[in-house]
Amino acid sequence: MKYTQLGRTGLKVSRLVLGTMNFGPHTDQKDSHAIMDSALDAGLNFFDTANVYGWGDNKGRTETIIGNWFAKNPANRDKVVLATKVYGNMAGDNALPWPNHDKLSALNIRRAVDASLKRLQTDYIDLYQFHHVDRRTPWDEIWQAIEVLIQQGKILYAGSSNHAGWHIARANETAARRGSLGLVSEQCLYNLAERRAEMEVIPAAKAYGLGVIPWSPLHGGLLGGAIKRANSGEAGRAANGRSAEALANSSVREKVQAYEDLLDKHALAPGEVALAWLLTRPGVTGPIVGPRTQEQLDSALRAVELELSEELLTALDEIFPGPGESPEAFAW
Repeated sequence: MKYTQLGRTGLKVSRLVLGTMNFGPHTDQKDSHAIMDSALDAGLNFFDTANVYGWGDNKGRTETIIGNWFAKNPANRDKVVLATKVYGNMAGDNALPWPNHDKLSALNIRRAVDASLKRLQTDYIDLYQFHHVDRRTPWDEIWQAIEVLIQQGKILYAGSSNHAGWHIARANETAARRGSLGLVSEQCLYNLAERRAEMEVIPAAKAYGLGVIPWSPLHGGLLGGAIKRANSGEAGRAANGRSAEALANSSVREKVQAYEDLLDKHALAPGEVALAWLLTRPGVTGPIVGPRTQEQLDSALRAVELELSEELLTALDEIFPGPGESPEAFAW
């Protein structure tokens, strides 16, 4: 496994991030624990989750599965850089609505972090991430809450997810005025087929020293050989959701077909190339991989060692051109 610094921090993390969103809804606890064992054995030390994972009335289930894994072998906790998130409402879907159980108020942050620590069966969270933008809570309030948690030893770093470039700027300018470290990472939607983050989010992250953690690196399976699997009757998850909707668009389907044909000529696996491409992008710490099976984890691990030629990188850019940075992306 290869490692890098998380943004401007001294924290060393693996170039792949183990995403756990499937743990619970699609992968049972036994298989989830086996995947985490294999990931750690392979040197993957960066695990990402969120308090809402498990979804519906099972929100928190994923954190509980991870906590049970730590409980089985407490030594694993010191080997893992653990990241979770706060924002979503943790009341069950059938519960009556009640205020102050979501977003980024100081009250909800305090409540949410204690609940996550209990489910995760740990004393601290390495990276506590804001899962979405809270447009009503001022950054001074958010940072006040985070500073208290750091002083209490409950968290070490703070990161963002799904934030615009100007949100990152406002967050870190506010933190600087308070003498705080501010955001150290941004988790955003970024892959070959979805490159709008290159316009402002990634430049802002680079300017403020945030590590970029791309989620959905295969764009919901679209970049994992979706057409080939569909033609062979093995579409799996790609047969529904974002991938199927995208392939219904003829121009998208044409690009994906060109992508798969190109990689067939090079005898390369589409999913592994999609991950390896992200690892070549400036500012990227590592993409999140969310394996449901051991085979999917093995494929992701191979991507770390995959070297893409300049010729192939150029060809990928021709199929999936990026927008470029703002303002040149839309102005002269």
